[in-house]
Amino acid sequence: MLRIYGIKRCDTMARAQAWLADHQIAFELHDYKKDGVPADRLADWMRRAGWQALVNTRGTTFRKLPPEQTADLDDARALALLTANPSAIRRPLIDLGSELLVGFDEQRWSGVRWPEVSR
Repeated sequence: MLRIYGIKRCDTMARAQAWLADHQIAFELHDYKKDGVPADRLADWMRRAGWQALVNTRGTTFRKLPPEQTADLDDARALALLTANPSAIRRPLIDLGSELLVGFDEQRWSGVRWPEVSR
C-alpha cells in the first residue's frame, strides 16, 4: 500500500489525502509526530531531492527556529535540522521508488503513474 509521509493535522496533508481518496488510491499515513522520522529514508530523500526541496522554509516550525539553526544550511545541517524538527519537513512526501513527490501539486499528481497495487 502507498505510504504518505507528513503530519496528520495539516491543511496540505488533508488536501492531498482527499485527492488520493477521490482518485481511489489507497494509502496509509506515516505521521512524523506519532511515528517519528525514518532516518534512513530522510537521508535517502535528501540525496534524491536535495535539502532545498525538503525543508519547509515557509512553515511555522522553520520560521520559529533560531537563526543559528537555519542559517547556512547544507546537507548535513539540513539533515540534523529536519531530524530534530520533523514538522519542518515539507509535506506531503510520497516515495514511489522511481519518483519522489514532495509537496502537494494537483497538476503534477494527475500525471503520475500510481502503483496499481494501491488502487
